[in-house]
Formats: sequence, structure tokens, C-alpha cells
Amino acid sequence: MFGIADYGAFVVAIIVFLLIPGPGNLALITSTGKGGIRGGMAATLGVIAGDQVLMWLAVAGVAALLSAYPAAFSAVQWLGAAYLAWLGWRMLTTRPGDAPVLNIRPRQYFQQAAFITLLNPKAIVFYMAFFPLFVDPARHQGLLTFGAMAATVAVLTFLYGLTAVLLTHFLAARMRANPAIGRALEKVAGLFLIGFGIKLAISK
Repeated sequence: MFGIADYGAFVVAIIVFLLIPGPGNLALITSTGKGGIRGGMAATLGVIAGDQVLMWLAVAGVAALLSAYPAAFSAVQWLGAAYLAWLGWRMLTTRPGDAPVLNIRPRQYFQQAAFITLLNPKAIVFYMAFFPLFVDPARHQGLLTFGAMAATVAVLTFLYGLTAVLLTHFLAARMRANPAIGRALEKVAGLFLIGFGIKLAISK
């Protein structure tokens, strides 16, 4: 289909990739908890934008560049790790009445999620190493093939993000009556972000 080797397997791989816990999922949950459905959907669009940039960079040959210059990939890993740890520390040390770490304006939720996605080595590895495995060299149709893959990724990510946002918003609405729970969850999210940052920094 459109030069994609085993389109069904490609769809399943994207869904599994989306379900793996990581900074992107945490950004969706945190943005929804702070900014409601608008904030969550803005973050979803940010994740989609980041995914598309990484995918088209892979198409442009950045994968070969990173293979030839491992230090470039290592630098991205360290930059992403530092950013996630910084966000986590801010969430962990915030006090009641402080300005939220993630701003409530949807545009900034979009920018935050896009930046997290772009600096997420999990996404980089997927699009620049695993993603090319689904291109059928014998039936490849150039931009049509890559366009179909990009559209599939965008649609699946949007549907996944919509589901995650609605579920998170439903649960958040039940917890607003007890602000202490919300603060505790923010601290937990901060710890997870710091953990993600440390894991990315020490991973090879």
C-alpha cells in the first residue's frame, strides 16, 4: 500500500509506540490537568508537529548523518535529558500559589509538547532507525510513500491524544475538589520527568 511494507504492521507499531510511557505522554497528561481539553489538545498537536519534523528529517537523511557522527546524537540525548530534568525539578519544587510550570495558554502547551518530542531520543530512534524498515524498496513511490506514512502517524497520534486528553480531563474533574491530590500528582510527574532525564542521560 503506497509502497509501505506491511501497512497493518506499520499501524500496530505506531500504536505500540504511542502507548509506551514516556515524556510525550506525560506532557499530554500534565497539559490536560493544567489547561483542560484545550491545553491537552494543543499539546497533542505539539506532539504531532514534533513527530512530523523528526519523520521528515529522517526522510532527508539525518539518520545517515547521525550514524556518521554519533556525537551529534549524543548531544541531542544530553540536551533532551537536561531539559526534562529541569522541567521535573521545577514541578517538584513549585509551591501552592506559584505560577504553573506549564503555562495555561494553549500555544505554549503546543510549544512545550513539540519541544519535548523533538528532544525525545525514543522518538528520534523510532523515526530514524525503525521507521525506514517499513519502506518497501521495490514498490517505493517517493514522496507519496512518505506522505502516506506521515498522514498515518498524524491521524493515529491525534486519535490517541484525543482519547488520552478526554480520559485525563474526566479524572481531573473528579480531583479538583481536593487540591492536595493535584499537587501530589504534580510532584509525581516531576519525579517521573527527572527519572526520564536521568535514564536518557545514562542510556547508550
